[in-house]
Amino acid sequence: MARVRPVGTVTRGTTNPNRLRRCDRWVVATQREALLAPVAPPLVVDLGYGASPITAVELRDRLRAVRPDVRVVGVEIEPERVAVAKPLEDDTLSFRLGGFELPVEGEVDVVRAFNVLRQYDESQVARSWQIVQRRLSPTGVFVEGTCDEIGRLATWVALDRERPLTFTLSWRLGGLQTPSMIAERLPKVLIHRNVEGEPIHRLLRDLDRAWATAAPHASYGARQRFLATVRLVREWGWPVRDGVRRHRLGELTLDWSAVAPNGSEFG
Repeated sequence: MARVRPVGTVTRGTTNPNRLRRCDRWVVATQREALLAPVAPPLVVDLGYGASPITAVELRDRLRAVRPDVRVVGVEIEPERVAVAKPLEDDTLSFRLGGFELPVEGEVDVVRAFNVLRQYDESQVARSWQIVQRRLSPTGVFVEGTCDEIGRLATWVALDRERPLTFTLSWRLGGLQTPSMIAERLPKVLIHRNVEGEPIHRLLRDLDRAWATAAPHASYGARQRFLATVRLVREWGWPVRDGVRRHRLGELTLDWSAVAPNGSEFG
């Protein structure tokens, strides 16, 4: 394969073990059929894994529960990070120098990019998304998001070849004060849109209002309070996806169209 100049810029690269567990859990649950469908081993990319390759290793291990022959490629734009990861390579895991162009052959079934675009300008989001989307398989998904340092709060957008599909928020329910505390971990496409008049601002406001209304359920635990919160926002018209099984994990997924920024190209 011809060498292509990596698309992107070097980011801070900070990461921690188990930081992306919430997103990985969602990928395993929602992409199971797509991962099982191909006869050939599915190809998964961990884009911008950072200074440590641990998130790529964890992603491979979690996906092997669905497809033991899955191939995971960690992609980093910083050569030294790739060199550090190389000794971990085997038949199911490899590491390559590159960026959003994805330095792999063929179509990709899953791309996960966390805490990468957060360090870019909002104007760069659309082009970065499009570059990755062009590399997806017909059933492929690109998961782009942000989380805190130890993975207690996370949000992500899921896209197919054509468009953004869903938006997911995930909280560690123990010790949760208000759902809107996740605001500082919104993906780049939304974090500057958390202002009056924007859908994401209304969502976070309604989540806090529902959480306060559901306070009587707190005597049964944070999980029951969260389930009541989800029921309320659904009653208020938000297009909530999935069922109680996912909500019990502190996870809420909605149609992307419900939070797409006003007047933007991300509709």
